[in-house]
Amino acid sequence: MTYGNQPQGGYPGNQQPADPRQQYAYGNQGASYGSSPYGATPQGQYAQPQYAQPQYQNAYGQSQFAYAPNGTAAMNAQTAYSYEQIRQAERTSIARAYGEMTVGLIITAVVALIAQTSGMYIRFIESTGFIGVMLLAIVQIGLAVYLSARIMSIKAGTARAMFYIYAALMGFTLSYIFAYYELGTIGIALGLCAAFFLILTMLALTTKFDMLKFGPVFMVGLIVLIISQIVISFLPGSTGMMRVICAVGLVLFAGMTMYDAQMTKRLFATYEAQGPEMIKKISIICALNLYLDFVNMFLYLLQLFGDRD
Repeated sequence: MTYGNQPQGGYPGNQQPADPRQQYAYGNQGASYGSSPYGATPQGQYAQPQYAQPQYQNAYGQSQFAYAPNGTAAMNAQTAYSYEQIRQAERTSIARAYGEMTVGLIITAVVALIAQTSGMYIRFIESTGFIGVMLLAIVQIGLAVYLSARIMSIKAGTARAMFYIYAALMGFTLSYIFAYYELGTIGIALGLCAAFFLILTMLALTTKFDMLKFGPVFMVGLIVLIISQIVISFLPGSTGMMRVICAVGLVLFAGMTMYDAQMTKRLFATYEAQGPEMIKKISIICALNLYLDFVNMFLYLLQLFGDRD
């Protein structure tokens, strides 16, 4: 396609299309994509058929904008259909992320039950002591950091395996709660957390309020929360203060749940054109973030309302 040797009308023999809306897929006569470096041009000079081809594709190779040679009615119908295809692909991608999160939670629960009933965690702590606890923490943090930093360069299968390993290690670590809390209390806290998480997710995905602008606030709040918990844990008689910290933590992770839900939607919209492999990677990293939100809310609910055994 050239710009300098076009006939004056834009088509051979100055033949204009019967319907000027064929000039662009967007239906704007004489519209351009920017200021022409060649100065003013007659209307339709650059209206080559190439401009009317689909310009963008979603993650499933379907066109987002369709060419409508039969007029406005056909164009509107095809555009609406393409928009619905985009929304369907977006919903499918978000469901994939939440599905991966659910699998991670199931792995965590199963490993925690096995570790508790078999006494594996107790024997591990007895044999390794504080070093074993710190080793588990370091490995889990390392996995999460590496997965977040290298998600774009590793394969989707590798990312999924790392996430499942992380979930299993988390389950092994959390098996201690069965020694501290009654089983009924754990079940109630889990049910409350699941309902709370679902409501927050639906609210985040349907509201027009932008939670993404609060990202820096949540990060600062998380750092302050971690430092506060460490300091208070060394203070005698700090049960009341710890309950306050748990309440603050619950509110903080409720906000982060809404933030991560909207971030999941944003990431899929950004990377959906890069193919199914990228969608799988994004679903894993989003699942990790949502998984951490769920686990932390569950633990704070358990500490606030749980009856210790």
